Amino acid sequence: MTGAGVGRQAQSLLNDRRYEEAEALLRPHLATGSGPLVLWRQLATAIRPQGQIDETRRIQEMLVSHMPGDYALRFDLAETLLLSGDFERGWREYRYRYSLPHTERIDRKVQRPRWDGREIAKQTLLIHDEQGFGDTFQFMRLVPWARERSRGRVVLEINSEALPLARRMGGFDDIVAHGSLPPAFDCHCEMMSLPMAMGLKLSDLPGAMPYLTADPQRLALWRERLQGLPRPLVALVWAGRPTHPNDANRSMRLTQFAPLAEAQATFLAVQKGPAEAEAATATAGMKVMCLAKEIRDFEDTAAILTVADLLISVDSSPVHLAGALGRPVWVMLPFIPDWRWLMSRHDTPWYPSTRLFRQARRGDWEGVIQAVANKLKIFASAHN
Repeated sequence: MTGAGVGRQAQSLLNDRRYEEAEALLRPHLATGSGPLVLWRQLATAIRPQGQIDETRRIQEMLVSHMPGDYALRFDLAETLLLSGDFERGWREYRYRYSLPHTERIDRKVQRPRWDGREIAKQTLLIHDEQGFGDTFQFMRLVPWARERSRGRVVLEINSEALPLARRMGGFDDIVAHGSLPPAFDCHCEMMSLPMAMGLKLSDLPGAMPYLTADPQRLALWRERLQGLPRPLVALVWAGRPTHPNDANRSMRLTQFAPLAEAQATFLAVQKGPAEAEAATATAGMKVMCLAKEIRDFEDTAAILTVADLLISVDSSPVHLAGALGRPVWVMLPFIPDWRWLMSRHDTPWYPSTRLFRQARRGDWEGVIQAVANKLKIFASAHN
């Protein structure tokens, strides 16, 4: 079979997520250490989901050295580096995210230089959020750090949904909602480019915790709303945003949470979006209170998570909100998670109150749920 034929067959297997078969097909054609770069690229795609991260990194580094202008390759390498905990190089490569077709729409065409971490006393730095809500909640902590480092005036431009939370956090001189005209500024930085500008290291995390707080008025309302329910109160999120590129790997269905019913707990469904309707069909014996229709915004979510004793969730924005609030969180992760969760660890440097439950094998949610159920029974006994 020609190299082109192998490539076509391998791509078909990769499209069907038959990674082991794709690897077996490609290996003989690359056994000498040489071969078409397209086949090496496919091999990296095949072995990464299987957990072969070190070899994936070596292949991606080789590919980038041969094709430095291929920004998709550089972004793939960035995610592998960050997943491996190599923040120094990972942040540098991560800047190539704005050279990809699917991210160009969120790139701000700012006619000012990007801040590089230097002191800019008497100048104004615009920091603007850029991606999902979870990213915003995770990286908001860096805004006060940037203000201290730059010694300049900091204007934070942030999505309107997170603006009230950010306003209480502070650490800036002015704040505006995304879409409105910010004050004049001398340089700018995307919120997720702050780690590169400031040389963020794992040892710098987590910083002062918590850095977000719930609105006192909303908190009082939700304390009253949930008063009298049997403890512990366990908030649940079982699905992320359907349009997320990795949603098929990270999201679940509420019916898969059935083993949690063995714990004596009251479950609060804070799931939003298309999957929220599943709360009405929870497993018999699982006391689920659906709160989705009462949750107007993240201010309500923050208040609920502050009242609740625990959040159990797939990788989603409420995880980052709860972590930033300093609330207990148990996150259920796929075999190869998003880069921010690193590999193998059951804790995370980002949020001290967060515990990670990982798939032992690709697609093995059953094992994850059973591990969570076992721990939840112990947790519930201690909080009854």
